[in-house]
Amino acid sequence: MLKLDKITKIYKTATLEVRALDGISLCFRKNEFVSILGPSGCGKTTTLNIVGGLDHYTSGDLIINNISTKRYGDHDWDIYRNHKIGFIFQAYNLIPHENILENVELALTIGGVKKEERIQRAKAALDKVGLAGMYTKKPNELSGGMQKRVSFARAIVTNPGIILYDEPTAGLDPVSSTVIEDYIVRLKEETNATSIVVTHQMSTITRTADKVPSIWISL
Repeated sequence: MLKLDKITKIYKTATLEVRALDGISLCFRKNEFVSILGPSGCGKTTTLNIVGGLDHYTSGDLIINNISTKRYGDHDWDIYRNHKIGFIFQAYNLIPHENILENVELALTIGGVKKEERIQRAKAALDKVGLAGMYTKKPNELSGGMQKRVSFARAIVTNPGIILYDEPTAGLDPVSSTVIEDYIVRLKEETNATSIVVTHQMSTITRTADKVPSIWISL
């Protein structure tokens, strides 16, 4: 379904060249649950951003459903991100002046979904992550764990085929981390999406692996 073929990513400044990825090859199958483990700075988030179309590789190829992305234009990447990918960011990336229902709706607004359907689907996604009845709350009125759940709802509301988790339990207390890990497993079981988790915490991998068939890769 999804293949990284000898992917290299180089970041350049006027005086410095950083090789974030150096010929990495990975293959993700449909409905698979994969965890990528590694320390900060090893290229985990770069890998995730390339898979999600948020960043572009320097060389190599990202192959989606047996189709090369080498000739993808901006419109092709927009369609891929908006319809195929659900992204849970480490820093939540919620809009502070909008309530959580509006934050989740935004993913559907970009996709051109009509208002009535947007509201219905956004409420259903928030209900699924345990935030029913809290639709008018602003992000700063919620705990870190609850804000993370809002980002889960925003990621799944478009019914993506691939869900990407960037350090999903980073900065959370042990109780909140366990809750989030349970939601990762639940969403995998309910959506059947390909799930890719990047983390530096082995505990996240072991606890999710106990509950859902998975593989993990060390970078």
